[in-house]
Amino acid sequence: MSSWTGADDEHDPEGQTIAFERAQVQGLLDDARRELAELVRAAVRVEDGTYGRCERCGAAIGDERLVALPATATCITCASRTR
Repeated sequence: MSSWTGADDEHDPEGQTIAFERAQVQGLLDDARRELAELVRAAVRVEDGTYGRCERCGAAIGDERLVALPATATCITCASRTR
C-alpha cells in the first residue's frame, strides 16, 4: 500500500498506470540518492586531498573524466576492468 494515496489501485482502471509511475518515481529517487552519496564522498576526497586520484591504483584521473563524472573515484583503466 502506498503512503502517497489512500486509493485502491487494484480496482482502479488507472491502477496499473499509477503503479508504473510510482515505480518510475521511486527509481529516480533512488538514482538521485545514490548520486548525492557519490558527490558527498567526492567532497570528502577533496577535503582530504585525494580527489582526482584513482581509489584502486592511485593514478591520476584524467581531467576529461572528472569533468564528465565529477564524483568518479576510479581512472578509466580501472573503471574498464570492472565491466
